[in-house]
Amino acid sequence: MTHVAPDNALEAGRALSEAVMPGLEAALSDRYDDLLPGFSEWQVSSVYGGVYAREGLDMKTRQIATVSALASMGESVRPQFKIHVKAALDLGWTEREIAECIMQMSLYAGFPNMINALNAAREVFVETGEASDG
Repeated sequence: MTHVAPDNALEAGRALSEAVMPGLEAALSDRYDDLLPGFSEWQVSSVYGGVYAREGLDMKTRQIATVSALASMGESVRPQFKIHVKAALDLGWTEREIAECIMQMSLYAGFPNMINALNAAREVFVETGEASDG
């Protein structure tokens, strides 16, 4: 990725978000643009075109960092966490690698947040057919 000029951030964000989370902008638009006109474009432009498109980390690494951060935040971000676990799987992270990152967060965010994140991740693994036996 390269640094994206602000005038190209929406275009870059659309391409990147569509590659990582197909249909994201449309889902955001359907859900929020009636309340906050332009919200979906702002989100895609600032998050994907502004941050995710930066140089320095590949998308796979950015995604596992996002999963780890959301795991630390607890149940209040469960829907977003599950979306990002799915994206991490799609980018090539394994169930085990994701679980290990979540466990690592127990040292910094606490055991209850780790258990809640593992439970949510397991739901995604089952939904995507990635779950191992056990």
